[in-house]
Amino acid sequence: MPYHKDQLNRTISLPNPPKRIVSLVPSQTEFLVDLGLRDKIVGVTKFCIHPKGLKKEITVIGGTKNFHFDKIESLQPDLIIGNKEENYQEGIEKLAEKFPVWMSDIYTLEDAYRMILSIGELTDTFSKANEIVSEIKHGLEKEFKLKGSAIYLIWKDPLIAVGSNTFIDFMLEKAGFKNLINPSRYPEIDLEEIVNLNPQFLLLSSEPFPFEEKHILFFQEKLPKTKIKIVDGEMFSWYGSRLLFAGRYFESI
Repeated sequence: MPYHKDQLNRTISLPNPPKRIVSLVPSQTEFLVDLGLRDKIVGVTKFCIHPKGLKKEITVIGGTKNFHFDKIESLQPDLIIGNKEENYQEGIEKLAEKFPVWMSDIYTLEDAYRMILSIGELTDTFSKANEIVSEIKHGLEKEFKLKGSAIYLIWKDPLIAVGSNTFIDFMLEKAGFKNLINPSRYPEIDLEEIVNLNPQFLLLSSEPFPFEEKHILFFQEKLPKTKIKIVDGEMFSWYGSRLLFAGRYFESI
């Protein structure tokens, strides 16, 4: 019986390539479709917005942190794919009592590549997964022009920034920004701190909080010399096949 280790060093047994997959992470759902596995996916979250229309065809099992166990159980999946940060430990452990659960844990592009190749191996689509990794590397494995110091906000009330030890922090550096937020993970920050740090760029992410043009005006009054931009959060935080578009996007901002 084939055994596979996930990115949390957990071992799952998968006797055959899966035919009934539940995906608990939006970026990994899109990636599974790009592997050609759309007809094998039986459950997704309400946040799985790519590809468009997928949620109308497939059972929605709840959110990433509040999935419905009864719905998942009724689907009888032979593989569940999740992520350490986007899902929650108690829920994953409960699912793992009944079903094979493979977990990703991603902080760098190398982690993303390993996830892509591992899922390709799990699902008997390794050749396509390898092709996707090669295309991502073609777009991202190069030097982007240095843009300057930045603070990247993901939430409005309270203000929450992206700190170190995150995939977004890695992608900010890749895109040519120097992240001014040193605390790890996602610290709360107040407006006075942002003003004192005096970033060259204030990046307002399109997700999870949907920053809009009106927020640019609010921050610009406090930071008249800072370039304030709304950025596509998917390009900085999605670690599946959406990375195929990240290089071109980084060149455009």
